[in-house]
Amino acid sequence: MTNTKDAMTNIDRHHTTPRMSKIVSFGDLIFLCGQTSGGTDLDTIELQTKEALRRVDTLLAEVGSDKTRILSALIHVKSMDDFQGMNAVWDAWVPEGCAPARSTVQSTLASPQLLVEVTIVAAKAVAI
Repeated sequence: MTNTKDAMTNIDRHHTTPRMSKIVSFGDLIFLCGQTSGGTDLDTIELQTKEALRRVDTLLAEVGSDKTRILSALIHVKSMDDFQGMNAVWDAWVPEGCAPARSTVQSTLASPQLLVEVTIVAAKAVAI
């Protein structure tokens, strides 16, 4: 894990490579890079969506947040024919009363095997 901090702006970056960071936080905001199923062995929109959301959960937990703190989500699907299947998984995953602002678009993804990618902006957990 790479964690770098820019002292001048309080930007924290986690899992940083020359191309991107998996997590960037600024103030009380958390930005996740697009999460996919990562591999090509999951061949349905439902399985890929579950895996992408599992990865979202893991990254948010790493910085002390969770899916109840998600502010917005941008979802890319390879085909809008998969919209209903993706939504079934999404709806079961989002806690009641915690639905974020959300957009879903059809996109060409980085690999032909990928069916969905989820990008999240969340708030840090409130310190008690």
